[in-house]
Amino acid sequence: MSPAAAEPEDVPAPAVTRHFVDHRELLFSVVYNMLGSVADTEDVLQETWLSWSGRNRRAPLAEIDNPRAYLVRIAVNHALARQAVIASRRETYVGPWLPEPLVTEATTGLAPDSADHSVRGDAVSLAMLVVLETLTPLERAVFVLHEVFGYPHTEIAGMLDRTPASVRQLAHRARAHVHARRPRYRAHPRVRREATERFVEAALGGDIGALMDILAPDVTVWIDGGGARQAAGLRPVHGREKAARMLAGYATRRTGDMDVHYRRVNGDDAAVLFTDDAPYAVMVMDLTPDGDLVRGVYVVTNPAKLTHVRADDEDPEQAPAQ
Repeated sequence: MSPAAAEPEDVPAPAVTRHFVDHRELLFSVVYNMLGSVADTEDVLQETWLSWSGRNRRAPLAEIDNPRAYLVRIAVNHALARQAVIASRRETYVGPWLPEPLVTEATTGLAPDSADHSVRGDAVSLAMLVVLETLTPLERAVFVLHEVFGYPHTEIAGMLDRTPASVRQLAHRARAHVHARRPRYRAHPRVRREATERFVEAALGGDIGALMDILAPDVTVWIDGGGARQAAGLRPVHGREKAARMLAGYATRRTGDMDVHYRRVNGDDAAVLFTDDAPYAVMVMDLTPDGDLVRGVYVVTNPAKLTHVRADDEDPEQAPAQ
């Protein structure tokens, strides 16, 4: 529900609504990186709006020195509270759980405007979000706020009602954990795009030889079907030979035509598969630092996680699956 819809009797002052709308994109990014779910993020933003507008009905907006920081604090704490609901839901989830992909425009393979080799640019990638899932909720909140959005430890301490020393300790543990699992250096975007296309062609064509050539020896494949897709594996598959045979087997069992749209998913080159203009799967490849091998394959086929994906977005490099 939008702020405008939450008005019946006590309509918030225009300035209150404006502050929320102006910072909504930031709030969405912070909360999504903490939760990895669009639906939960939208729920948290609604809770944030209700807390924000309710607080400003009780006290003047002028008493808040920094509305942006105040809104982020509300959103972060609502997101932390939401973690318990998410953890309970995960206990009954069927098969591997992956973050909900954020699909954006088709990519040209050119370097993005933001710094491509920094953690800030990588933190929203699907592979990075999977790593962030292994942190505690507080570690993840501190990492997202400090490493991704640049908040100082002292300001984060105020948001979380922790001492600056404890926040620095949380930040140190989180950063060490993440950097041990994610390289700081990434291959050139054009190299990543070419590797993505090679992998998709081999996987959809069921070409085991080509898959063996592009998969890293220690590759892992995650398929998140949420129990809604029969072909989705119930656990990740590790190792090049097992992964190649599994992917090739899915290709041979496929029925019907599929269209491949190359898009950006969480900032990375990826393939989105459609059947009859309906999204069927999002495939994201995590490459080795030099970009010549695929070390991780993330496939989201759960229809509930593809509701925001559209086939009619402009995509000059659409290609039919072979």
